[in-house]
Amino acid sequence: MPDAVREFVVEADGGSRGNPGPAGYGAVVLDPATGETLAEAAEFIGVATNNVAEYKGLIAGLRAARALDPAARVRVRMDSKLVVEQMSGRWKIKHPDMRPLAAEAGRILPPAQVAYEWIPRERNKHADRLANEAMDAGKRGERWSPSRSTADLSASPDERAARVVGDAAAGAARARAALAGAAAATAGAVSAGSARAASAGSTRAASAGSTRAASTSAGSAPVVVPGPGRGGAAPASTPVPDKPVEAAPSVGWGTSADLGAPATFVLLRHGETALTPAKRFSGSGGTDPELSAVGRGQAERAAAAFAERGTIEVVVSSPLRRCRETAAAVAGRLGLDVHIEEGLRETDFGAWEGLTFAEVRERHPDDLDAWLASAKAAPTGGGESFAAVARRVAAARDRLIAAHPRRTVLAVTHVTPIKTLVRLALGAPPESLFRMELSAASISEVAYYGDGNASVRLLNDTGHLR
Repeated sequence: MPDAVREFVVEADGGSRGNPGPAGYGAVVLDPATGETLAEAAEFIGVATNNVAEYKGLIAGLRAARALDPAARVRVRMDSKLVVEQMSGRWKIKHPDMRPLAAEAGRILPPAQVAYEWIPRERNKHADRLANEAMDAGKRGERWSPSRSTADLSASPDERAARVVGDAAAGAARARAALAGAAAATAGAVSAGSARAASAGSTRAASAGSTRAASTSAGSAPVVVPGPGRGGAAPASTPVPDKPVEAAPSVGWGTSADLGAPATFVLLRHGETALTPAKRFSGSGGTDPELSAVGRGQAERAAAAFAERGTIEVVVSSPLRRCRETAAAVAGRLGLDVHIEEGLRETDFGAWEGLTFAEVRERHPDDLDAWLASAKAAPTGGGESFAAVARRVAAARDRLIAAHPRRTVLAVTHVTPIKTLVRLALGAPPESLFRMELSAASISEVAYYGDGNASVRLLNDTGHLR
């Protein structure tokens, strides 16, 4: 009788502290029957995006599995839906940095031997911790060392076995259900998941080169070590150097070891309406105008730009029409849904709606002076103060961070909410709102880290949208 085909589970992850920023990956090969760790791989890769790091983790995990047994069947489990859907062939790979990485991953083992499964982040802690250990080592100018790894210490051997075996049973049940559903479906039916196009990373002002992984040293290879149950040296194809490699320089400020990748908000102001060129007050208490022809063109160009460059993973929008129309153009191109967030609506400007600043100065001079002097002052006629706006915008921010950790969220909103998010991230006083200007369809960005700190990138760049 022929020998039974071995089976492995590969769990992989990657992260970037800045997206793009100092990045690393981790991968582990597990025995699906016992949960035993068979091999680990981790590496600091220099400056890269989250998605590049995730693909690098996948590649390292597949190579480690192949080194153990090139004929084995492999089930890859990752918390990156983007990588799982793209490698499964259900989502297109549009980003130019992702295509060669996906192709490389696809060549490691015959496609028929590999299956992909998405798992929640909390079930991918081993690989996640390896990635963070690699980034920490890179920050110190060192090579990741398995002797310092704590990635597999968060669960007992029995718990790890139960996790892997239980997930295997669940995966088999899902596969049977999917086959049954496919058989029952009418010809031409398309699942919601397969109808969605992929998007990877976030829109940046960085050059294309800065979003690619920077090598830690010429010709260096990731550290791959066998699990504690196997012993022996690392495979010859992945040598461990005798001395630490030089770390690539960090971009911006670093974060502490256990924070992981931030939740990143890409803030897109809606396209022009008929009120925008004249700079008329247009809030949530007025006529709720639609996009003008110019605004619709801006929205379409924004959609094309995000589809070409980025990995927007979630699209949220103010409930007002001009934002919903802008968000729909982007989400339609990316194959994503638009989620409405009430907290992102514009200020209610009361009796000032539809007026220019000069007209308000002429009709309500005392109220305007008070409004300019204090964030607690509201526009004439029961409008909304900037202090009230800040409270609801901060609450919306916190909800979105909690709902989308480590993800890149496109938030389509208005001038005041965007300025408020930037002000709060910088710890700037309320009067700073009057010292910022945001063009229609402009982009700003805030990255939120696990310790409550934030990093702001003010792009306000509509050049690629004209």
